[in-house]
Amino acid sequence: MDSDRSFRFLVSDEESGERLDTFLTFRVKDLTRSRIQEIIRSGSALVNHRKPKVSHRLKSGDLVSLTIPQPRPCTLEPESVQFTVVYEDESVLVLNKPAGLVVHPGPGHAGGTLVHGLLRHCTDLSGIGGVMRPGIVHRLDKDTSGLMVVAKNDRAHESLARQFKAGEVIKEYVAFVHGRMGRDRGEVDLPIGRDPRNRKRMAVVSPGRGKTALTLWRVVEPWGASFAHLSIRMKTGRTHQIRVHLAHEGHPLVGDPVYGPKRTWWKHHHPAVEGAMGEILGRQMLHAQRLGFIHPATGSFSQFTAAMPPDMVRAGGILEELGKRCEIP
Repeated sequence: MDSDRSFRFLVSDEESGERLDTFLTFRVKDLTRSRIQEIIRSGSALVNHRKPKVSHRLKSGDLVSLTIPQPRPCTLEPESVQFTVVYEDESVLVLNKPAGLVVHPGPGHAGGTLVHGLLRHCTDLSGIGGVMRPGIVHRLDKDTSGLMVVAKNDRAHESLARQFKAGEVIKEYVAFVHGRMGRDRGEVDLPIGRDPRNRKRMAVVSPGRGKTALTLWRVVEPWGASFAHLSIRMKTGRTHQIRVHLAHEGHPLVGDPVYGPKRTWWKHHHPAVEGAMGEILGRQMLHAQRLGFIHPATGSFSQFTAAMPPDMVRAGGILEELGKRCEIP
């Protein structure tokens, strides 16, 4: 945005008695009530040319003027970053994140993140909390590929964050794991927290020491006794949740460098494919293939899918063949 936005409203008979913040929240669709309240307190909203309180009760015929300040520039510099846009409108952007891309800047990742790329791609951000930035409401691990949704304004950010917190968002993943599952479907309902033995890892912890985490899984295809192709739904969104839960159950993700077998596992168990798998397995075999949510602007249910990336397709073919012809010693 290049300048402040200004509005003028005349209060109708039906709107008489409404609080000012409620009135403006209804009239300005891309701002949350909390952001409207900030603007009122800053003096950028007037009723009959006077500065009101947030709780001011309007009367029929009142003239309400509002100036929305230009969002403050983000301190990050936009960069060209590779990702695929699946859907985009004035409220949200749905993207397919490639494996290897970090979502947020942090230690060791000052540049080249998804946020940097979104700042360059999105030319119609209206600001999140008064800052010109995309609204990240959930994340994928660096080496997990697949679908993410990003908010482009305050109202969308609040709606999506509420849906994720309430467990209302459909998040379905494809996963390749070690071993044969004991049944066709199941769930892991165990709390997750920092591993007390290694603070850089997450782990299943005792109740009261971690956050509630629920993972639902279903076998798409068993690959002998060695591997399995799973479909997974997350009802919560804890750090490394799928990776930790499956490893705890004795079925770590294929290629997981933190919670799975060491890379030398292939040399000892399947030396014939060690070279091929070594080229493929630069990351855990996990892909967010389906994402569904209530669209913040339209109120309708929106659902998106993303096909497995080539590295997982190739790995799946090798794992399936291995499962048919050999067993884990």
